[in-house]
Amino acid sequence: MRVFISDSLADRRFIMTLLASTAVLALLMAAAGVYGVVSYIASRRTWEISVRIALGASRGKIYLLIFRQGFGTVILGLVIGIGLTAALLRIFQGIIAGLGSSDRAMFAISVGLVSVSAAIACWVPAYRAAKVDPMVALR
Repeated sequence: MRVFISDSLADRRFIMTLLASTAVLALLMAAAGVYGVVSYIASRRTWEISVRIALGASRGKIYLLIFRQGFGTVILGLVIGIGLTAALLRIFQGIIAGLGSSDRAMFAISVGLVSVSAAIACWVPAYRAAKVDPMVALR
């Protein structure tokens, strides 16, 4: 009987493993994209950052400037995504049977996971930009 039950659940287990691995890859790709964009923007502003540091801006202010710019875009995307998800969920509830909004905890966990990964992806370039030596960058 155990073998029969195990065999009947094997297809579902495989599909869930496939979906989970795809979700992890999508999260990694999103974090890499955020990192790439924030890093590119910070590298294009190296001269500006070095002038700010030379004129007396603290490393913390530079860090906050770069981090706020990158993470602000992430928050805007999250707000738009949450709004579209809520709207489409209401539309699809009438079309697809069994689709409900009762799983709010999983939705909150996924938003939190995306936020944390994007914050880490914004932190690395901001940290590097705050450590720029103004004399080397201005040469």
